[in-house]
Amino acid sequence: MSLNNLDQLYRQVIMDHYKNPRNRGIVEGDAVTVDMNNPTCGDRIRLQLFVENGIVKDAKFEGEGCSISMSSASMMTQAVKGKKIEDAVQMSKIFSDMMLGNEIDDTEVDLGDIEALQGVSQFPARIKCATLAWKAMEKGVNEG
Repeated sequence: MSLNNLDQLYRQVIMDHYKNPRNRGIVEGDAVTVDMNNPTCGDRIRLQLFVENGIVKDAKFEGEGCSISMSSASMMTQAVKGKKIEDAVQMSKIFSDMMLGNEIDDTEVDLGDIEALQGVSQFPARIKCATLAWKAMEKGVNEG
């Protein structure tokens, strides 16, 4: 697949998560709630995590922001549900490395749709948009 076609596919994946977000809403019952925002662009997120026995049983978000921040939140909540806390944090570190343009070992973990955000690393002003939900998740599992 040519780079242009791959770029177009990635844009479609991002827009799909933006227009049809997965896990948007509120976790019923006990949940860790983390509110974060990106003051430079106005993105804001409220992330809720239900963690039981060291496993993220549920993850949902609400918020407003650009297509990058909201699609990243959608992808992140999908990716961490059912994962051990340690695995979710490891995935966040891999995502952060990808955003910084560092070489990542994608055989270590399947990033799935998250790989569509790889191009964001070329736009430093947008990296905070993409990492907002991930930082909220790390904060949540460390508090919970």
